[in-house]
Order: sequence, then structure tokens, then C-alpha cells
Amino acid sequence: MNLPKYYKYPAIFSPDGDGWTVRFPDLDNCFTSADSMEESIVEAQAVLEDCMYFREKQNDEIPQPTPFESITLEKGSFIQAVVAVMPPVRRAWSRKAVKKTLTIPAWMEEELRKHEGINIFSILQEALKERLDIKEPASLGFY
Repeated sequence: MNLPKYYKYPAIFSPDGDGWTVRFPDLDNCFTSADSMEESIVEAQAVLEDCMYFREKQNDEIPQPTPFESITLEKGSFIQAVVAVMPPVRRAWSRKAVKKTLTIPAWMEEELRKHEGINIFSILQEALKERLDIKEPASLGFY
């Protein structure tokens, strides 16, 4: 599947007491808030990137962005385009660590204590790659 390199959606920025809320009218459950305007812009991009990543992963519908002129704003609010640049987001999520519990024999634990600087987790990863005859993918097919 050929996924786009970026998504661009209108976001509505609204004052909210001491800060700002941001919502994307085209995307349910895609919103954020922050204490300052600057923070809200950064948070808007981050939430849009995560939202679009999970829509892709779950094969959810990805709606077309609503034209700016079709969006009605409340007093004090404004609209701004927010861009989600997806290749680094996909890469970051694909490399996210997954916790696994490891059980080893007691004698092996005793041997490990004799050797400083051994990282059992990297050894396990390397052993799994070798055993499964796989290499760490550069892109995991997201580009």
C-alpha cells in the first residue's frame, strides 16, 4: 500500500481559560490543548501525526480535509492548516519497544553476574534475528 508522505488538515484553535484547545473538524477524537499558543501549535502537529498513524494502522477511513471557507468559527477562534509529516512518525512507532518477560535458568543468571557490561536484551534481539534469519527493516514497508 502506498501511503502519503504527509496529511494536511484544518485545525480550529480556540481560547480556553488559561490556554488553547485545538480540534480537527474532520477527525473525531483528534484534539489537544496547551497553555500557550506556541505549545498548542506543536501539540496540534503531534496529535495529528499520531491520529493519522493509527488510522492507517487500523485501516480506518481517512477523510478529505474540509475547505477552510466551509468551516464556521466561534468568536476568538481561528483556523490554521496543520501538517503531519508521516515518514518519521511511522519509523518511530515501528521501532517502539515491546516488553517481553524472560525466564532463564538460575545457573545462567549466576554466569551473567560474572560478566560486566553484558546487555541480555541486545543479545536476545541479535539471537532472534539470527534464528529467524531476518534483518531489521529500514522502513517496515511504510514508505
